[in-house]
Amino acid sequence: MFDAALAQLVVHFMAEPVVGLREMARVTRVGGAVAACVWDFEGERAPLSRFWATARSFDPLVIDESHLAGARRGHLEELFADAGVVDVRATTVVARIEEPTFEAWWEPYTLGVGPAGAYVATLDEGQREHLRAACREALGPGPITIEAQAWACVGRVRRS
Repeated sequence: MFDAALAQLVVHFMAEPVVGLREMARVTRVGGAVAACVWDFEGERAPLSRFWATARSFDPLVIDESHLAGARRGHLEELFADAGVVDVRATTVVARIEEPTFEAWWEPYTLGVGPAGAYVATLDEGQREHLRAACREALGPGPITIEAQAWACVGRVRRS
């Protein structure tokens, strides 16, 4: 048994987030802590929010990450309650992300990782260059600083 279990920026990728949080509680000792955080995609305060806003500007049907588990205010607390975690306290975490150049900011999107990378991978060369140019226009050449926010919860494993 663990004293605590943490899911940092992964709950929104879980196929069944309640099951995942319940499993975290199962392997944590009674009274131990279960904690998680998820970027605020719905409020457009995630590090990828500028990317998604730019993508939506030329592809209004794009599916961003705002619909994912825990990505909206109050949803992470609901998931914790559904998983049986008690004494849940919610807060926000603010992070500052800095990239020295636009190229350093853009390059991870070209690797096909996560929903944003998967989206970029679906674009043909012209569409990809159009998105890249629009993002560069929105962000500038760098350095790039993004103030981001994540929803965070901590609770404890209840006694049987």
